[in-house]
Amino acid sequence: MNGGRAESYNLVMLGLGVQRRQSRRLQDRTAAGLTSAPAAGSVAAMTASQRLHRCATMMAACLAATPAGAMVGGAREVSAPHVVTIVGSRGNFCSGTLIAPDLVLSAAHCTAPRATYKIVDGDPKHPRLLDVRRLAAHPDFNAAAILAHRATADVALLQLAEPPHGRTPAPTGVPSRPLAAGNRFDVTGIGVTVRGDGRSAGKTLTAALAATGQPGTLQIRLVDPSSNGGAGLGACTGDSGAPVSEDQGGRPVVVGVVSWSTGPQLGAGCGGLTGVTPLTLYRDWMVQTARSWGSELR
Repeated sequence: MNGGRAESYNLVMLGLGVQRRQSRRLQDRTAAGLTSAPAAGSVAAMTASQRLHRCATMMAACLAATPAGAMVGGAREVSAPHVVTIVGSRGNFCSGTLIAPDLVLSAAHCTAPRATYKIVDGDPKHPRLLDVRRLAAHPDFNAAAILAHRATADVALLQLAEPPHGRTPAPTGVPSRPLAAGNRFDVTGIGVTVRGDGRSAGKTLTAALAATGQPGTLQIRLVDPSSNGGAGLGACTGDSGAPVSEDQGGRPVVVGVVSWSTGPQLGAGCGGLTGVTPLTLYRDWMVQTARSWGSELR
């Protein structure tokens, strides 16, 4: 990050089913730089299995009822069979990318110790929960660093017990050189369209954003080039781990994952900057981990 500037970032991971009475609490946590929130109801009293099924049911309701809108700012709805929803036993959800028939790429901060994760698959009205056989966060990931707004290895892999139906893995790579301000990237996720409203999540939406500042191998900051410093397109809560793609040779290649967001003018929330962890330093680890699990990246 830039020289310790006091910038307010949002780790774009959100608990499902945030009710109206919880919205203020969620916004307070967002302003503090963390948006992991509990699901509605007596989540603490539920078993891990019950929490996961509750999350899937609520996500299905979002998919069936949420009008087309945006990550935030008016992004367009797309068909992206490589983008998946990850739900956790602690009531959170994140975006992920299918990068092999049985392998999902996401953000390391989406995976907490001693939590259980599933992938939501199938018809939104009748979702199936796919088991995660194993997962690994990059060994250099530092949770304290990301909470302190510093770049870190915010990359994780989840191996599925069975491949999801009707989904096509996406190719992965690294950002093109030279990496400079103005380079264009597409961000595609399933996060909320209204900050603080978990019910607005669930649609697969994409935004075309541009690199700003001094992008590098540790971090890329993206902004809506048409926002002129105001609120624009960008990742929001639930878009953590979402694929960041770049056109390479006429095809989209996943070159990073979403890690955080800010509001306009570096304020709290969404619609300002979208922080990306590029895969440049981590793709070798991804390939080696996948092979050790008997899987191969595209």
